[in-house]
Amino acid sequence: MTFEHFAIGVGLVLLLFMIPAILRIVRGPTALDRIVAVNVIGTKTAVILVVIGVVFRQVEMFVDFALAYALLNFTGSIAAARYLHRAKQRGEEPPAEEPA
Repeated sequence: MTFEHFAIGVGLVLLLFMIPAILRIVRGPTALDRIVAVNVIGTKTAVILVVIGVVFRQVEMFVDFALAYALLNFTGSIAAARYLHRAKQRGEEPPAEEPA
């Protein structure tokens, strides 16, 4: 078993670990739960990008992609949290959630 096979196995396990987060996005129950689940998926995606870099032996390039993606993920999470916080301060209801 080579290191590349191990990296592929790690990537597949990380993909499997995304399934509970996807279920949390679908089921909710609150918008904050969904934001955290999206952030978890984004973090795992950044790690998977590094694993892909290991498999293709171009770690330097994929680390750059992973860092850029992680920064976008973090920025998006902060923006969504600020939006929900401001809506709560104003007494507004956050956007209506569709019933499951």
